Amino acid sequence: MALRFKNSLTRTKEDFHPIEPGKVRLYTCGPTVYDFAHIGNFRTYIFEDLLRRYLKYKDYQVTHVMNLTDVDDKTIRDSRAAGVSLKQHTQPLIKAFFEDLDALGIERAEHYPAATDHIPEMVAMIKQLQDNGLAYEIDGNYYFKISAFPDYGKLANLDLTELKAGARVATDEYEKDSVSDFALWKAWDEDDGDIYWETELGKGRPGWHIECSAMSMKHLGETIDAHSGGHDNIFPHHENEIAQSEGATGKRFVRHWIHCGYLLVDGEKMSKSKGNYFRLRDVLQRGYNPLAIRLLLLSTHYRKPLNFTFEGLKGAEKNLKQLQAFLRRLERERTTVAEGPKSLGIGMGGAGVAINQAKDEFAKALTEDLNIAKALAAIFEMTRVVNTMLDDGMVLQEEMEQASEALLGFDHVLGLKLDEVREGEGVDAAFVETKLAERAKAKKAKDYARADAIRDELAALGVIVEDTPQGTKWFYAK
Repeated sequence: MALRFKNSLTRTKEDFHPIEPGKVRLYTCGPTVYDFAHIGNFRTYIFEDLLRRYLKYKDYQVTHVMNLTDVDDKTIRDSRAAGVSLKQHTQPLIKAFFEDLDALGIERAEHYPAATDHIPEMVAMIKQLQDNGLAYEIDGNYYFKISAFPDYGKLANLDLTELKAGARVATDEYEKDSVSDFALWKAWDEDDGDIYWETELGKGRPGWHIECSAMSMKHLGETIDAHSGGHDNIFPHHENEIAQSEGATGKRFVRHWIHCGYLLVDGEKMSKSKGNYFRLRDVLQRGYNPLAIRLLLLSTHYRKPLNFTFEGLKGAEKNLKQLQAFLRRLERERTTVAEGPKSLGIGMGGAGVAINQAKDEFAKALTEDLNIAKALAAIFEMTRVVNTMLDDGMVLQEEMEQASEALLGFDHVLGLKLDEVREGEGVDAAFVETKLAERAKAKKAKDYARADAIRDELAALGVIVEDTPQGTKWFYAK
């Protein structure tokens, strides 16, 4: 079954066929390093990690490029306000970005080109656009001439009938009603301080949009298989990328545009003025497991808006621990169960049926436009069924092994680091046994509130408590 994705350009689901069979060239818009990345950024980056991981899961060789925007209006503004050089301002934030990626289990791309390292490529592209009649210069500033590119607006589905000839916009980011010729190169002025390059275009620095076009071509070629980013990048950024790239080469720039939906916080757009603006580090400082944050940001279909709440994050922590607990239980109990005949249970109504069904549904869901919600539902249904059968002593050793292998296989795509969970780490077993004895007394006295409180206390320490027909069991899964 061919992979299918919703192509933002054609607005239809399409079979995914890369230019070179078995190989995928993927470009994703990375951070503008003027501040620490926020949870809205990471909703997109985690979706892109899911895309990358599933392509690899399907045996594609992926070459992934994510840019680092280290020069634009914001980085210049903030570095000057801080009284430091551009590099002194951006380098610590780039380091922090990679630390955040690692915390969330996001795989590293093959290339992280920085804009400041690709000025010659940008200058060459602007000169080519000028030669092609698509760029012009005024007072040392170079602009893209939208009226000379008939396909402008095809990605964002813009109506250009009201475009005012000669209207120009110099800022890197602007609203949809500002459809105007946009800056490719900005002549130096005193607001830029010492941030400029001496080039054939004059003394100045690039506009934001030309940076991605130049870096994509440098590392992936003139036409790429897939380009992703947040929905808010469609206009103006990605629209301008198409104009610049196709205007320079005359070739199709991207075969598949794949965009991630917005992130809301408590049902509202995230903003500092509303007090609902959270950097990833703000959430981590509250003590939440970064992998639970990953699971929450991963769990909604990528094209749908995702509503972030701290109650939802607590639910994600619970779900993460459920998966960890299931894997630890399989590892523990398969050493105590006798091996049965290999035909029994597999494909005949036993645990093997639930496992194989989960594998089929997982693959089917992700193959059809990365439907992660359905894929996760299949996994949790498998854990429910197999856990119930484990309680009844109805699971063979080989089925436990099959379930463990399936879950770890799923995790190659989910990225929840389930294989790194170690039973018994970081907890005093004698303390746990004492608390469980106290809990047993509370249950015997029908003080269920106290029993639940003890269970919650242990859960906060990463100790999972399970009541089974064979007695109370516990293990560490944090």
